[in-house]
Amino acid sequence: MAPSSPSSAAPTRASGRKRAAKAEEIHRNQEEEEEVAAASSAKRRRGASSGKKPKPPPKQAKTAKAGRKKKAEAERAEPVEDDVCAEEPDEEEMAMGEEEAAAEAEEQEAAAAAAGSPGKKRVAQPRKRGTAAAGDHEPEFVGEPVPAAEARANWPKRYDRSAAARRPEEDEEVKARCHYRSAKVDNIVYTLGDDVYVKAEENEADYIGRITEFFEGTDRCQYFTCRWFFRPEDTVINSLVCIDVDGKKHDPRRVFLSEEKNDNVLDCIISKVKIVHVDPNMDPKAKAQLIEHCDLYYDMSYSVAYSTFANIPSENGASGSETASGISSDDMDLETSSGAPVRTATLLDLYSGCGGMSTGLCLGAALAGLKLETRWAVDLNSYACQSLKYNHPQTEVRNEKADEFLALLKEWAVLCDKYVHKDVGSDSAGSEDQEDDGSPLDKDEFVVEKLIGICYGGSGRENGLYFKVQWAGYGPEEDTWEPIDNLSDCPLKIKEFVQEGYRRKILPLPGDVDVICGGPPCQGISGFNRFRNRNEPLKDEKNKQMVTFMDIVAYLKPKYVLMENVVDILKFADGYLGRYALSCLVAMNYQARLGMMVAGCYGLPQFRMRVFLWGALSSMVLPKYPLPTHDVVVRGGAPNAFSQSIVAYDETQRPSLKKALLLGDAISDLPQVENYQPHDVMEYTSSPKTEFQRYIRLGRKDMLDWSFGEEAGPDEGKLLDHQPLRLNNDDYERVKQIPVKKGANFRDLKGVKVGANNIVEWDPEIERVYLSSGKPLVPDYAMSFIKGRSPKPFGRLWWDETVPTVVTRAEPHNQIILHPTQARVLTVRENARLQGFPDYYRLFGPIKEKYIQVGNAVAVPVARALGYCLGQAFLGESEGSQPLYELPASFTSVARVAQVGASSVSTPAGEVVEQ
Repeated sequence: MAPSSPSSAAPTRASGRKRAAKAEEIHRNQEEEEEVAAASSAKRRRGASSGKKPKPPPKQAKTAKAGRKKKAEAERAEPVEDDVCAEEPDEEEMAMGEEEAAAEAEEQEAAAAAAGSPGKKRVAQPRKRGTAAAGDHEPEFVGEPVPAAEARANWPKRYDRSAAARRPEEDEEVKARCHYRSAKVDNIVYTLGDDVYVKAEENEADYIGRITEFFEGTDRCQYFTCRWFFRPEDTVINSLVCIDVDGKKHDPRRVFLSEEKNDNVLDCIISKVKIVHVDPNMDPKAKAQLIEHCDLYYDMSYSVAYSTFANIPSENGASGSETASGISSDDMDLETSSGAPVRTATLLDLYSGCGGMSTGLCLGAALAGLKLETRWAVDLNSYACQSLKYNHPQTEVRNEKADEFLALLKEWAVLCDKYVHKDVGSDSAGSEDQEDDGSPLDKDEFVVEKLIGICYGGSGRENGLYFKVQWAGYGPEEDTWEPIDNLSDCPLKIKEFVQEGYRRKILPLPGDVDVICGGPPCQGISGFNRFRNRNEPLKDEKNKQMVTFMDIVAYLKPKYVLMENVVDILKFADGYLGRYALSCLVAMNYQARLGMMVAGCYGLPQFRMRVFLWGALSSMVLPKYPLPTHDVVVRGGAPNAFSQSIVAYDETQRPSLKKALLLGDAISDLPQVENYQPHDVMEYTSSPKTEFQRYIRLGRKDMLDWSFGEEAGPDEGKLLDHQPLRLNNDDYERVKQIPVKKGANFRDLKGVKVGANNIVEWDPEIERVYLSSGKPLVPDYAMSFIKGRSPKPFGRLWWDETVPTVVTRAEPHNQIILHPTQARVLTVRENARLQGFPDYYRLFGPIKEKYIQVGNAVAVPVARALGYCLGQAFLGESEGSQPLYELPASFTSVARVAQVGASSVSTPAGEVVEQ
């Protein structure tokens, strides 16, 4: 965890004397340096847990520590184990490919499970009249028909005779002879605009609708048209209406008005129902009074397309929330002379990884005129936290579990209420002054110089609030984490820390966060998990982070939420986790919208489809999804229930899109490197060859990345992390023999031939070839992978290809990851380019960890496009009724490069020049 900056208060004995029992003696005779260090470390831990301040370790222990440091530095001169490809693929590595092979079967299963999806058309049923009470009459229209001219003006398609009449259950509208304003069913008169119950299909609850037409069809039948309401269980939320989020469940009286309507025979009407419209921003007491005497109420609309729950547009077509952001006309001049937007918003990045999602959101928001700042980030991976902190030095980066973070937020609010809002502690400070009588410290007494950090449990500690203590007279290596109960004699120090932390906003309080983004891991749905719980996925501990994510949203109540995840959350267990996330947001009265976006559609040479879920408070505009900017064919990947959630142009549209990017567009300018390349920082050896390369090389200021303020960030203009995972000797020998040609792989090695049904087999006419180590040139696992059908082992990429997705592991044993022309796997930087990370973005940790960070990240250009839509919604420059938005031409990198005056090269934009 990144420690907080220490308080600026000068250290005094009076400000924080800590009395403790006599410290246990830690100086013992040791034979090994490591045993000395381990013993002193153990004593420090015991001292911290009991409130003791340990004595400094003996001289020999410090000498041992220094010796180990020199040894470690010497070891780093050579590649460590984590920087070298494994000799043999492990079970997980091989399972990656096996899972892909089973993906199509799972998609078919998901499609079958979604057959009863909420998108199916409603078909009302006429009631059985055999048991009608005496005096009942057949349904009939009441009054005179609507004048013909008025009817044709209001419902012109009904009188268009160019198409033949259709029955209600068919797609075409029924043609009308005339319209009416009223009808009588079971002696009850219904008029246009009445809300009614309508007879549903067998074993279904009655439908709820609003009558929009009464008409006699050309077939002489009597019809009414209903605009449908949806109960929560009628929507994509489906069976997840009983969830409890922040103490709230879905109100059974709440319904959602849709734009869906169809025609039904008059006899389907059952009875009237009283439904009132509630402004979603209405005061709770006024709302309670309004709905007290009604049957049902609605405050949002529902659309099957993009599973959208949104504010209901007013008569002028606006969503009614544009003014909620509080922007006056004076604020609309959003850029200073330096180009930085002046209106700001705060962002919390949960499960942040190295920061791909928040980085892209901030870049896109800046283009829209909003300075979105990543103020806080949380992730369990320490290397990812180090990468994010380096690239975003002003961000409070916390290396801890999300549930511990949530517990800490709640404790922090209590501390702020006590020491900031109520401003208590002055009396206790006086008692500390009295305690300091100027006498010398006993050998078992220690002074708290300052508190420099705060956490909730973690690192093996019991749950509870801890402060990191800097002890007077001791160096930082002796800092310890102390439970708050051990600091009961130090209220002034706690007060100083809390007040300074509150001023600097080291932790967010409810209302501090404008946007929360994050991708909660759901490993319980992975094909690697053989014991997946299909019936109750949330009871699987590996899926609990979805619950934690929503709990943090419920606590902090941000204006906007953006959750990202793999498409499997919409496939596994009939989309249980995706439905759960939607249900949570709607239960918390957030507007919500779910879409699937393909990374290649936004200017990357990889496919990579991911799910993105928007949430917006009812007082804000619900952001849209940006339509593709590049011409990439979207291939399936969605179950039927969510098939209308893929972000793409309609098949009837003919947009002007840029050509899909290829591998060469992204990496052909990078210098050649060897299998072992030890340098984190290099120089470029050539100019960019394509538009993408010119853009990806821009500096922070030109990208509108204000993480370093007005200053240029470190290492700009340098080539960073252009390092491959070093192949072991055997794999390096194998890769050197893979031909340099498109489609090459292990099948091109000696002794292998392809038999019937594209299955590999040993060539009986060629003796098996062996490497210098004595191992076979063609390993058995390559021949047996996916029953011999896969061409992936030791596969070579090519310049004119698009990769399926950037992976987290760089081993070539079961995937196509070799460089087109060099005997190595793609480098970290090459993978980062495929994910759209700017070249100035530096990564930390061992090589394998860098691959993990890049592979787990949200593709930056996708997040950038989403950030633009977020910025527009936040500033009230768009209305939220339509789900899709066409990005302006200036959004694409061509215009950005032209504006910043990037170096011109002779190669035309888009042309790839191979090395």
